[in-house]
Amino acid sequence: MARGRTTAFFCKECGYESAKWMGQCPGCRQWNTMVEQPLMKKTTAFAAAFAGGSTASGAAVPSALSEIAMEEEDRTPTGMRELDRVLGGGIVSGSLILVGGDPGIGKSTLLLQVCRSTAALGKRVLYISGEESLRQIKMRANRIGTFSGHFFLLAETNLDRMQQAIEEMMPDIVIVDSIQTMYREDISSAPGSVGQIRESTNVLLSIAKGKGITIFLVGHVTKEGVVAGPRVLEHMVDTVLYFEGDRNAVYRILRAVKNRFGSTNEIGVFEMRQDGLQEVENPSQYMLSGRPLQASGSVVTCAVEGTRPLLLEIQALICQTGFGMPRRTAAGADYNRLNLLLAVLEKRVGMNLSQCDAYLNITGGIKVSEPALDLGIVLAVMSSFRDSAIDEKTIVFGEVGLAGEVRAVSMAQQRVNEAVKLGFQTCVLPEVCMTNLEIPQGIRCIGIRKVGDLLDLIP
Repeated sequence: MARGRTTAFFCKECGYESAKWMGQCPGCRQWNTMVEQPLMKKTTAFAAAFAGGSTASGAAVPSALSEIAMEEEDRTPTGMRELDRVLGGGIVSGSLILVGGDPGIGKSTLLLQVCRSTAALGKRVLYISGEESLRQIKMRANRIGTFSGHFFLLAETNLDRMQQAIEEMMPDIVIVDSIQTMYREDISSAPGSVGQIRESTNVLLSIAKGKGITIFLVGHVTKEGVVAGPRVLEHMVDTVLYFEGDRNAVYRILRAVKNRFGSTNEIGVFEMRQDGLQEVENPSQYMLSGRPLQASGSVVTCAVEGTRPLLLEIQALICQTGFGMPRRTAAGADYNRLNLLLAVLEKRVGMNLSQCDAYLNITGGIKVSEPALDLGIVLAVMSSFRDSAIDEKTIVFGEVGLAGEVRAVSMAQQRVNEAVKLGFQTCVLPEVCMTNLEIPQGIRCIGIRKVGDLLDLIP
């Protein structure tokens, strides 16, 4: 580093540091991501938090793997089983958790409910807000319910004063809302900049690991749907949760995209109400509520999120186009996957879809990209094209290949069992999944090998 240099260029995506500006980052190969930021003093707090042992000179001493004591993680239940499922069983002490989502989706409401339930268990909880006043938080807390005396509020954006308050109080759980509003006075850049966010996260990470305090960070998202700030932010934290859903709809999906203490495939389903977020214990029943009967283009399929089978309704609408190029629209599913399946139907089944508009919708506002939805999408398109309704007691799942073959999917037994719970009488699935399938009583399973066999199911 050159003597006297006070600024450097940092990549917003990966945090790569350079003495001069470059059009392309050498670290992540992204273009136009280098921004100029003031240089920060090197801190040893983060390294000290992880030091397993040191000599008199301060050098770290390597430890043998067999000598490291292994203890079970101390987990605290959040009082919300859906959130515990996503976190892997509860809150791990000393973890740093990032919660992202669109504005108004319910991030602050979710964490305020976590504060209420954990404070009721005797945990000391500190809620630090950089966006709202204490009166505003009090008004939202009154709508949620009664809080115990172990819950404390602090309106602060200065990172040094916030760190001092945490060290004096020594709470068990800290909520920081939001990380983009925190700043340090010795960094001249504005709050929310790359340097401020990186330094704030470094300080909070050293507090969490050094003192065993669980810290939740609320993060704003960009128009692309990712957490604002440097991408290194997601690499530094232990868990990254995304709160998804339409603000105009009542359902919310909590999804883990990174979790060092559990699976990243689990989701939690919530319903937004006037008194806060309500857990949806049987999301399949909620997703199918209000489903039209004897309507063409409506098919029920089963997706798996983590270990949870989730029944969804797929709606397709096929109609003659009035333009030279037909329209293709997909809501909740992959647009490119829809085009691929339409091409398979036209080539392998002989359906003339090149002169038709195709509209696809997965009800409930949920977004699913699992290949097991292919067979349901194909059957829904067939049903709408022929304007003939599928039996409402039929469920379909399976992956479709380019040759028109129906390929196997995972967890077929769990999908069939979920269908039986909700009263379905017929299950259409890949024939290869029938080999080790134990068919429950009350349901008929039909195995198919190619998409052309679906024509027999359409009246």
